[in-house]
Amino acid sequence: MLKLNVGLSRKVGEANFGSRGASVHLELEAESTLAADAKTLQERIRSLFRLARSSVDEELASHASGEKTAANGHTNGHSGNGKVNSAAHPTVRSATASQIRAIHAIASRRKIDLERELMTQFGCRFAEQLSLAQASQFIDTLKNVAPEMAS
Repeated sequence: MLKLNVGLSRKVGEANFGSRGASVHLELEAESTLAADAKTLQERIRSLFRLARSSVDEELASHASGEKTAANGHTNGHSGNGKVNSAAHPTVRSATASQIRAIHAIASRRKIDLERELMTQFGCRFAEQLSLAQASQFIDTLKNVAPEMAS
C-alpha cells in the first residue's frame, strides 16, 4: 500500500486584528503499483490538493457570512480565539482501503467505466475521494447494476 498525505491550512484576517482559520489533512491509501505510474500519481496528488483547497475555501466562506450569536458575539461554530469548535463540525471519515478495493473490483468485474460513474454520482474522479458513507452507498449501487447495463 502507498499512503499519500496532503494538508492545507489557511488563515484570514478579520476586523479588530482578529483572524480565523481552517485546515484540512487528507490521507489516501492507494495500490503500491501507482508509484510506477508517475502521471496518474501526480493527478491523484493534484486531485487531493484540489479537494483540500475547496474544503478550506468552503469552510472559510461559510463562516465569513455566519451570524453572530447574541450570547457571546462570536461567529457560530467558532470560539473567540478563531479555532473551529469541533462539535459544530464533525469529521467526515474517508473511504477505507477495503471499500476502495471493492469498488475497483466490482467495477472491473462488471466492466463499468468507474471514472465516469464517480463523476456522474459524486463529482469526483477517484474512489479515494469518497467518504465512508459515499463508498458504502456506491458499493451497493455497483452491486445492483445489471451486468448487461454495465457495458
